[in-house]
Amino acid sequence: MKQRVSALLKAQFEREVVLEKPKDRSFGHYATPIAFSLAKELRKSPMVIADELASSFGEHAMFTAVEATKGYINFRLSEAFMDEYAGWALANPDAFGHADREGKILLEFVSANPTGPLHIGHARGAVYGDTLLRLGRRLGYDITAEYYVNDAGNQIDLLGVSLQLEGQHSVLNMEVEWPEKYYRGEYMTILAEEALTAFGSDVLTNADRQKELALWAKDKVMDLIVSDLGDANIHFDTFVSEASLYDDWDRVMKKLGEGVYEGEEKLWLRSTEHGDEKDRVVVREDGRPTYLAGDIVYHNRKFEQGFDHYINIWGADHHGYIARVKAAARFLGYDPEKLEILLSQMVSLLKDGEPYKMSKRAGNVILMSDIVEEIGADALRFIFASKKSDTALEFDVETLKKQDNSNPVYYINYAHARIQTILSKSELSEEQIMAAELTGLNADADALLFEALLLPEVIEDAFASRQVQKLPEYLKSLAARLHKFYYDYRVLGTEEEAKLLKLFLMVALSIRTGLSLMGITAKDRMVADEK
Repeated sequence: MKQRVSALLKAQFEREVVLEKPKDRSFGHYATPIAFSLAKELRKSPMVIADELASSFGEHAMFTAVEATKGYINFRLSEAFMDEYAGWALANPDAFGHADREGKILLEFVSANPTGPLHIGHARGAVYGDTLLRLGRRLGYDITAEYYVNDAGNQIDLLGVSLQLEGQHSVLNMEVEWPEKYYRGEYMTILAEEALTAFGSDVLTNADRQKELALWAKDKVMDLIVSDLGDANIHFDTFVSEASLYDDWDRVMKKLGEGVYEGEEKLWLRSTEHGDEKDRVVVREDGRPTYLAGDIVYHNRKFEQGFDHYINIWGADHHGYIARVKAAARFLGYDPEKLEILLSQMVSLLKDGEPYKMSKRAGNVILMSDIVEEIGADALRFIFASKKSDTALEFDVETLKKQDNSNPVYYINYAHARIQTILSKSELSEEQIMAAELTGLNADADALLFEALLLPEVIEDAFASRQVQKLPEYLKSLAARLHKFYYDYRVLGTEEEAKLLKLFLMVALSIRTGLSLMGITAKDRMVADEK
């Protein structure tokens, strides 16, 4: 809808036009401040320019009014235009909100170490990434979702040590001396029991088999991670193993050229030349590559695939890696502006106002699977997408278990279910409802229709700004307007029944489509449906 208005105004004014939505809807559906930007060029007052431009429209089928107000030009959409657009959307629900954007994007997110189950910090990045993925694909972008498996380095060695000690302690009932740092939790006990069954006790006692055990356990943990993600309706197209990349290190190091140098028996990246606060070590004095070395090889692999754009979603604790990875990309001969790095902050959970207890299964974190089990995947997805990803998020799980309006997931689903209930009570056929014209609506019905038709621009804005929280905000607003209209106006048995039910169908389509872009299936019935 906004695109059609923008295209018309661009043709009319022969330039790009900024469109805004007036806070006071009495001014119209859209407004543009174009007169202010033209004032210097035309050497006229913005108010004079706005009056002249508004009067130049005359009559147009898209608008019922084009008026100048204090230098702004306000546009009120015609009922015929909104009715035509709503009719098209209802007839083509799968196309509603779609666009024809072009571009291949590689989107990397989650990338948790395969040493334990996903915790709620991982879950936030997972939900953010998957929602962004769904929005982008709806807009037409060709997006590949990729998981970078951090299966090299000290954490994998520590997994093998931890699993042997856990097996000796819990399965073989041996006395063990625990190191200062190790992986713990019920999942380790389960892995140790499975390892005993698969390989025998020697794999738990022979230090020479730690690496073999670690690699086996890593695959088992990855299976668990993929399963937990699937339970939240999150799926990946490709998985890239960090360990598999180091065979390419020599070739990539040559590509870096003068971007690396030797010093203090280490190999350094000249990252200060491209905005980093200090140069970074990529190979230690003992010849072992650092985590950054793996990132460099991985990003070289990404860029060599020829995507138009690359998006990484990292935990906020990786903020310091941004400058060094972008510096490496430049030394490798790539445009670092094609690499976009988004950060996801941690999450604080409460239960009845008190801090949520850590998971026994993981030892020292709150597991994503525990929260999914307690509140459901829909509630988890909604709340984790409901706030800007780079800001802290705190919520009480008990709120999301309530079957009332304090629970935003319930509140939105109830709006969709309420519409289905009203439709089921009507004696009108679908053909009669669809044949009705959305004309002669009162101000509240007009506002409800306009809000329902805004979904495509919400999708566009949420993806372009990378602020997926704009989608749940929109859905809550639309649901609130629907609930208020339901209480303020009678629908069934009135002369306007058909047109109001068509309006409700449009609202339901926007709610259903919006929720689907959050990985949530809208409900047709709720516990508290009308009797």
